[in-house]
Amino acid sequence: MIYLAMIEPFLFWGGLLVFLISLGLYVKRTSDWQALLRFWQPLIKFTPLEFKINRTGLTLMLLAVVIRFIVYFFMV
Repeated sequence: MIYLAMIEPFLFWGGLLVFLISLGLYVKRTSDWQALLRFWQPLIKFTPLEFKINRTGLTLMLLAVVIRFIVYFFMV
């Protein structure tokens, strides 16, 4: 269980970094900062590679949250 607790921050921060890289690739390609600022509107049109990178980052962050719940549930 302790190994999961050690891995969780790396997954979360690594996932956040990967997610931000995907957004950076989008902005570099389109120069459209406004789409990022209005994230609640479906304005971003990712390329297939940007989409895969984006979803990988989100998946890593979600996995970190699931691990946090598992660790805290079983350690309490």
